[in-house]
Amino acid sequence: MNRRITIDPQVCHGQACIEGTRIPVYQVLRMLACGDSVEDLLQEYPSVTHEDILACFDYVASLAEEQVTPLEALVDRT
Repeated sequence: MNRRITIDPQVCHGQACIEGTRIPVYQVLRMLACGDSVEDLLQEYPSVTHEDILACFDYVASLAEEQVTPLEALVDRT
């Protein structure tokens, strides 16, 4: 999906992490959701780049993407 995000059963119990780190994607998003800035995150984790943070957003967006079913298809089934 994204070469910056990896999933390895041997790292963080298979949680999606930033490549080459043990920093899970959920931790990056949680820190931002709790009010930390991107700059705070980059200072806290010197091995993380701005592109890594953008890759976290892209990964989560792909998980949240929904398939839309037209209402007509639902009505025809009743």
